[in-house]
Amino acid sequence: MGIFSWIIMGLIVGALAKFIMPGKDPGGLIVTILLGIAGAFVGGYIGTFLGFGKVTGFNTMSLVLAVGGAVLLLFLYRMIKK
Repeated sequence: MGIFSWIIMGLIVGALAKFIMPGKDPGGLIVTILLGIAGAFVGGYIGTFLGFGKVTGFNTMSLVLAVGGAVLLLFLYRMIKK
C-alpha cells in the first residue's frame, strides 16, 4: 500500500475505533489518522503472530485486524492516562 492508502485506511480505522470506544480523547483528525495507522500496524503484527493473517490492503480481514489493533491502542492509552 502506498502512503496515500495508509492515510485513507488510517482515517477509516481511527474513526471506527473511536466509534466503537466513544469518549473524550484529545486530538482531532491527525490523531485519529495516526491512531488508525498505528492500529493497523499493531493489528497486523498480532494477526500475523497468531496466524489470522496480516494487513495487506483494503479487504475485510485487514480492516478487522486494523480496527482491533486501534481499539487495543485506544484502550491502552486510556488505561495509561488514568
